[in-house]
Amino acid sequence: MKALIVIDYTVDFVVGKLPCGQPAIDIEDRMAALTEQFASRGDFVVMAVDLHKEGDALHPEHKLFPPHNIEGTSGRDLYGKLKEVHEANRDRIHWMDKTRYSAFCGTDLELQLRMRDIRELHLIGVCTDICVLHTAVDAYNKGFRIVVHADAVASFNALGHEWALTHFAGSLGAAVYRDGQQDK
Repeated sequence: MKALIVIDYTVDFVVGKLPCGQPAIDIEDRMAALTEQFASRGDFVVMAVDLHKEGDALHPEHKLFPPHNIEGTSGRDLYGKLKEVHEANRDRIHWMDKTRYSAFCGTDLELQLRMRDIRELHLIGVCTDICVLHTAVDAYNKGFRIVVHADAVASFNALGHEWALTHFAGSLGAAVYRDGQQDK
């Protein structure tokens, strides 16, 4: 069994308070298509969405990044076509708030995956070199097979994005796909 983990593709991370900008806008169609594909097949789809509280000075990101994905704001809304896909498949997509880079940290993600006997995780979203990377590292350490869709991840840091894609394959043994084909 496999699962699709959709990481932080929200208004704030695409065009809002901490935007990846054009690289994230450019993956919108692929993000929506992959999510629709996995949901329609009945695979487990998880929306892993960053959640922060207004004025939380104790959160470690407080000193690293401007406030973003604040609870109750439109910045936490899914971006563009992904929002439409989520609304059309709400009963087939598991929403999961997360408060750290990794979708595993402080959540029940591993439990949800193990209950379904899922062994292969497909990762898409933003930021390639932060939340996608940390989720991939935790998945690796927990023994999951990892697939990263390079045409459905983006970052505000082009060098970090390329480094992470290399790291996924070279250090985590992940399969990296572009346009549905595995990189050689």
